[in-house]
Amino acid sequence: MLRSTPLFFALVCCTAALASPSPMQMVSGGSVSPSKIRLQSRKVQAGAPLRRRALGPSNIPLDDFFKGTDLQWFGNISVGTPPQDITVVFDTGSSSLEFASTLCDSCSSQVQFDPTLSSTFVDGGRNTVITFGTGVGVEPVVGDNTQLQLRSAVDTVTVGGLTTSDVNLFLITKQTPNFDIDPFSGIQGMGARAQGFFAGLIDQGLPSLFSLLLTPNDVGGAELTIGGIDESKFEGDLIFASNEGNSATWQLDSPGIFVNGQTTELLSETRRMIFDSGTSNMLFSTNTTVAIYALISPDIKPNPAEPGTFGISCDLIDSLPAEIALTFTSQDGAPFNLTIPSVELNVGPFANNASLCQTLINAEDDFQIVGASLLKHFYSVWDVGGQRIGFAPTLF
Repeated sequence: MLRSTPLFFALVCCTAALASPSPMQMVSGGSVSPSKIRLQSRKVQAGAPLRRRALGPSNIPLDDFFKGTDLQWFGNISVGTPPQDITVVFDTGSSSLEFASTLCDSCSSQVQFDPTLSSTFVDGGRNTVITFGTGVGVEPVVGDNTQLQLRSAVDTVTVGGLTTSDVNLFLITKQTPNFDIDPFSGIQGMGARAQGFFAGLIDQGLPSLFSLLLTPNDVGGAELTIGGIDESKFEGDLIFASNEGNSATWQLDSPGIFVNGQTTELLSETRRMIFDSGTSNMLFSTNTTVAIYALISPDIKPNPAEPGTFGISCDLIDSLPAEIALTFTSQDGAPFNLTIPSVELNVGPFANNASLCQTLINAEDDFQIVGASLLKHFYSVWDVGGQRIGFAPTLF
């Protein structure tokens, strides 16, 4: 999920994509070898004290929140002493940890953390409000309808059996109704600058990277690996691209977009795209969105009932070829494509019209976001220390 407010701290003429790089190919089926975890090497400066023992990687199973389409993947963490188990989305579009608490009367749909039961809990004494630019589902955020009121605190956090003390976090004290459907209690930010529990584990010797396997609901087996790479979950070599900018946001520059092997002058412009595991679908500027849909079908049109969304008759959508390839440049200087298959075009019928199906890209002129529509088709490695993201085709 992408925050829109800070926390404290169609061209007519199309050209064939003959010169486009070959897309990564997805593989269906295939045997899975025993799990192997590769660790990132760590350099120690001369004279620096050596840690007695580095932390090893840990896998955290993730559940898929599926509501007609894959929406969010979430897993267990524990907070406090003794530990209280809660579930969170591991979100590359944010950086902090916030979760439902007993201070929140509007959080009755979620498991709530009780700070009075934790001997290590420290109240931070600050209240703040955050508003998200993208929400839990595929509908656009309107105004402040996706908003949390928070109270700062400090406590012990355990993820995948690895524990960090004195973690800065936030208790949700009030939430807007858009969060009521969530089967999870909060959000654990996994931004491009290590913070919170992850920064604490890195200080203890954990390699400064994590990996995500986000899978479609009918596949299952999604997981987060902190501190390593699970080589049994993908084929071939990882291709890494450098993270752009100096913020805590994961961003890559894309020099072009191809739709069913075609592009346009507009789609050949360079765009900086945010990679956000907490966004369910895709968000592009209005002119980019219209240009992409023009190469798929003239019948895809805006839905005025939900500004920013587009749709087409549900009788037509599943027969449309709609392969969308986003081009990026590897650290070796070679172009490569990350391809969204046609099956992702349909994210389900609109609530106000069951015969009209929503398409995967929403128009949003403030930012351009690559979400789960793409990420669930690739194994991804988020190298905080190396400031890069790696991709490889999954084994399904």
